[in-house]
Amino acid sequence: MRPPECVAVIGGGTMGAGIAQVFATVGAAVTVVESDDAAVEAARDRIAAGLERTAQRGKLPVAAGAVMRRIGLVTDVGDVPADARLAVEAVPEKPELKAAVLAAAEKALPTDAVLASNTSSLSIAELGAALEHPERFVGLHFFNPVPASKLVEVVIAPQTDGAVRDRAVAWVRALGKTDVVVRDSPGFATSRLGVLLGLEAIRMLEEGVADADAIDNAMELGYRHPMGPLRSTDLVGLDVRLAIADYLQSTLGERFAPPRLLRDKVARGELGKKTGQGFHRWE
Repeated sequence: MRPPECVAVIGGGTMGAGIAQVFATVGAAVTVVESDDAAVEAARDRIAAGLERTAQRGKLPVAAGAVMRRIGLVTDVGDVPADARLAVEAVPEKPELKAAVLAAAEKALPTDAVLASNTSSLSIAELGAALEHPERFVGLHFFNPVPASKLVEVVIAPQTDGAVRDRAVAWVRALGKTDVVVRDSPGFATSRLGVLLGLEAIRMLEEGVADADAIDNAMELGYRHPMGPLRSTDLVGLDVRLAIADYLQSTLGERFAPPRLLRDKVARGELGKKTGQGFHRWE
């Protein structure tokens, strides 16, 4: 199995930088699209830092410089090479923004290119409604940190063509990752379960059942979770988890209602690892 020779990644934040890195590492030419020159430089720095971390773990099979040379960064989706066969949208979890980005990518890419969203919870069918050819659209939900994570959730909407599904699965496997194919549904499989566990852990902390370390250690040692639900929330970002919870509450009901403690921490800017403080303090 081989990856597409040319890939576009729209959005160079934490997730987009990681997605660009993994495709370039297996040999794809990758074009990252960002909003302006400052964002381009920030994305370049993120990719370089990600490559350095992967190399330090002994998990980078080729030289970091060789990977960087396969990655171009632009500020206009119209500058994506005409031979791109996959575009992955990785902008913030705002439906209107994602729909606009995907529609622009569809106009810029060849008619046989696959469009994908890295959304962690939004409906693929609803996002695809902005497209002229939703049959070319699929969810590719990568996990943070992308280079180290082994899983990609492949989300299939009713409109997704079977051949597109097969290509998406093959590309995930070409990255050396494991695919889980799920039907389009709010929160899919992973976010729905992960957020529910995380919200209950936050409620337990709020109620004084135990402190954050005790709750996380209980799940890590008692149930062999690689990371406890509060540490996981810190890694994902409290603001991201709050946005997903709000969406799931609106679509699936009150069991996904975000606890007051989560809203308060987000309001204070305690967003987790990226700010140094969430439910735990991070160096």
